[in-house]
Amino acid sequence: MNREMLMLVDAISREKTVDRDVVFGAVEAALAQATKKLNGGEVDIRVAVDRETGEYETFRRWLVVPDSAGLQNPDAEELLSEALDRIPDIEEGDYIEEAIESLTIGRIGAQAAKQVILQKIRDAEREQLLNDFLARGEKIFVGTVKRLDKGDIIVESGRVEGRLKRSEMIPKENLRSGDRVRAFLLGIDATQRGPQIMLSRSAPGFMIELFAQEVPEIEQGLLEIKSCARDPGSRAKIAVVSHDRRVDPIGTCVGVRGSRVNGVTNELAGERVDIVLWSDDPAQFVIGALAPANVQSIVVDEERHAMDVVVDEENLAIAIGRGGQNVRLASELTGWRINIMTAEESQAKQATESESVRALFVDKLDVDAEVADILIAEGFTSLEEVAYVPLQEMLEIESFDEDTVHELRTRAKDALLTMEIEKEEQVEEVSQDLRDLEVDGQGLTPELISKLAVGGIHTRDDLADLAVDELTEISGIDAEQAKILIMKAREHWFTA
Repeated sequence: MNREMLMLVDAISREKTVDRDVVFGAVEAALAQATKKLNGGEVDIRVAVDRETGEYETFRRWLVVPDSAGLQNPDAEELLSEALDRIPDIEEGDYIEEAIESLTIGRIGAQAAKQVILQKIRDAEREQLLNDFLARGEKIFVGTVKRLDKGDIIVESGRVEGRLKRSEMIPKENLRSGDRVRAFLLGIDATQRGPQIMLSRSAPGFMIELFAQEVPEIEQGLLEIKSCARDPGSRAKIAVVSHDRRVDPIGTCVGVRGSRVNGVTNELAGERVDIVLWSDDPAQFVIGALAPANVQSIVVDEERHAMDVVVDEENLAIAIGRGGQNVRLASELTGWRINIMTAEESQAKQATESESVRALFVDKLDVDAEVADILIAEGFTSLEEVAYVPLQEMLEIESFDEDTVHELRTRAKDALLTMEIEKEEQVEEVSQDLRDLEVDGQGLTPELISKLAVGGIHTRDDLADLAVDELTEISGIDAEQAKILIMKAREHWFTA
């Protein structure tokens, strides 16, 4: 039998053109797998084959784990304290091995083992092909549609295969077997059975790479695509910047008679592309991203990372776009939350905000409405600004003398201190079950807990009872985050 083992290894090694050690490793894995099945449970088996004689030994082994971790798999683990009783110098992470009777293969078993070995060799070959492909550093996968697999498309490039999921295709795109296709390489999914290269034709990165192929100036470093937002198959926006003053970024990407941008559009089923000039001034960037709409004015809220954009009635529909497409893509492109409104809506919002600030100043600074209005007219919107802006700025306000300025700053600081003490007292009332709430392994931040407390949310049930819009108003988080948080808070209702 040992001789047959060596003959089997040599035959496979020659047939597959792989090193004998690789085949021996596959043999050992196959024997270990078969032995494990015979023993049952989650035992850990190691087989060692002598490379010269073909003889082999089989060992059952246990991983030494710390006492604090406990036994997760008693069939293949042993606590460190118990292991030390048997082997005084053993350490955590070592293995305890015990020789057991080796599996007798036999002729039928040898053929079965050969199939397992060949499969492992095929897996090794596939992994090598995959590594060779990835080493080339290509970001676009070019191949031929080979077959359909549960709604996904398998694309073949040479001997390498990629998986294009239905969700990563361009809507209404109909790819058939034999079609030539290009797709963006999203990454590798080692958990997949079959092709592990994951592809996409709807990812923003695909459009960026297509432009890089069509526009040589990008590869040369003269132009750079800063960001991209897509509604696949319908419309997209890209933000470009020139690193050479002699190069027009938009005209260069469009090309002569639109040749370059048309090359990208044709690849993406007619997807229309707006090319936007990137700017390091966020407001200017947003104005460009909302094209073709004309913007009247813009108000930037750094704290909420949002902008109120005012347009006239004629541009309102254009700025929003069909189904909100234009403003949604502009928001994704710039990374800013964009609120489109008319001049009348803007004035109404400013009036409401001014009234809120006025009430705050009157209450916390103990001043009359006239003094509060002077502060608002000078651009003050919070107690922090009154308390901590440079003294000289406040002294330049004509309506206030030096004593008034000092008094206002003192009152603002006292009010902030009082509010902070009240906030800490409210936070202390927050129950432990709410503090312990986790989403995706992350607990609530102290800032969020504080906002919930100020909003009167002190228990998990308080949070679970909220509507999404109520939570967004209290916390300032977006609607999607609010929805996830509320559903997490409600989990115990259904598991109790």
